[in-house]
Amino acid sequence: MAWWGWALGLAAAASFTTNPLLLLLIVGVAATVVALRRSDQPWADSFRLYVLLGVAIVVVRVLFRLVLGTGVPGTVLLDLPAVALPEWAAGIVLLGPVTRESLLAGLYDGLRLAAIVISVGAANALANPKRLLRSVPPALYEIGTALVVAVTMLPQFADSVRRVRAAQTLRGGHTGRVRGLRRFLVPVLEDALERSLAMAAGMDARGYGRAGDATPAQRRRTGVLMLLGLVGVCVGTYAVLDPTAPRWLAAPMLVGGLVVAGLGFASAGVRVQRSRYRPDRWRWPELVVLASGVVVGATVWWMNRHQIPIAYPALSVVPQLSGLALGALAVGLAGALCAPDQRTGAR
Repeated sequence: MAWWGWALGLAAAASFTTNPLLLLLIVGVAATVVALRRSDQPWADSFRLYVLLGVAIVVVRVLFRLVLGTGVPGTVLLDLPAVALPEWAAGIVLLGPVTRESLLAGLYDGLRLAAIVISVGAANALANPKRLLRSVPPALYEIGTALVVAVTMLPQFADSVRRVRAAQTLRGGHTGRVRGLRRFLVPVLEDALERSLAMAAGMDARGYGRAGDATPAQRRRTGVLMLLGLVGVCVGTYAVLDPTAPRWLAAPMLVGGLVVAGLGFASAGVRVQRSRYRPDRWRWPELVVLASGVVVGATVWWMNRHQIPIAYPALSVVPQLSGLALGALAVGLAGALCAPDQRTGAR
């Protein structure tokens, strides 16, 4: 849970800026921590998949700017012929003059999304999904099997890639690009999904998520509390974002919805009776890791409000960094390195 909190802090920081230097530093911090603190387990190899996904996101985002064109004025790098689509296509014009500012805007947007994805990938590579699911609140036990499939799918995919590649290397056979890719992807996807489902079935067979002997009245009370809390949170969030809505629908409704939802979670947790063997305790390394992620996210959020030229550099100038940004990322790196080495030999 500490690793997820740290990674979400990095992802939040990436969402508050388009500075490419700051985004690359966030990616560098995530990659450095994963390289130094990942374990020997199969899910630790999933980080490279997230990095490849981030690179693909940047390339596709720049290509969209190149093909669709945005009409951003600036220095023309390539003057392509414009292709106007029919009226039913909302007047979209393909190609056209490609400006430096348009490509930079696509690059900055792609880097921001890639940094968010890579930060989440760092959490998947560092955090043990089994320990994470063992520590979820009791109210979420009933959806534990779905969480198992969702959380372990990509880590199992990384392990399946290694196993299928080794098996196909031993068997030999056709190695063409198209046919070889089909022979490779189908068993990998099938094996990863089957192993995730097998883990979920094993947890269900052992009684994970069973609600015990709850009465129908208790189930109805929990459902009503959760539904009312969800409605309050939705209405309150909409009122906070819409300045024209009545103010009594904003903060009071949002806080009331959170309180009612908390009561619903507590009611759902009381129904679950399950013992824990060696429960995980929060010690100083976990607290430092979590706090470092919060510091990074909060600092870049402050920069988003008070250092706008640093957080959102103009397309016509060279991006710059401030000492505050470098200090926050140094805290994120140093705090994460306070965690112990998770490799078997080091432990």
